[in-house]
Amino acid sequence: MEKTYEKKSGGGDRGGDRGDRGERGEGDEKRRGFTRRKVCRFCADTKIIVDFKDQSTLKYFVTERGKIIPRRISGNCSLHQRAIARAIKQSRGLALIPYLVVAG
Repeated sequence: MEKTYEKKSGGGDRGGDRGDRGERGEGDEKRRGFTRRKVCRFCADTKIIVDFKDQSTLKYFVTERGKIIPRRISGNCSLHQRAIARAIKQSRGLALIPYLVVAG
């Protein structure tokens, strides 16, 4: 029995054929739309303060399951996101908001 070895394209020669993947840069019709930059609501309006006793403000930063919403989604700056996380944890400790909401 004689074994024959064929050279596979895309291995170590770095010159693989990319014909099945299509050309890069042809995705103009799939371009995502423009999204507005999120602004920290506490920096925009200085009258609003982060307070662990204010449940109506904190409910916007907690999911329905009880998790803290991350900064990239809420749009807060890092300073206010840390203050919100601290306030949520403090109000959970005082049983003002629940740690966990179990769907039943």
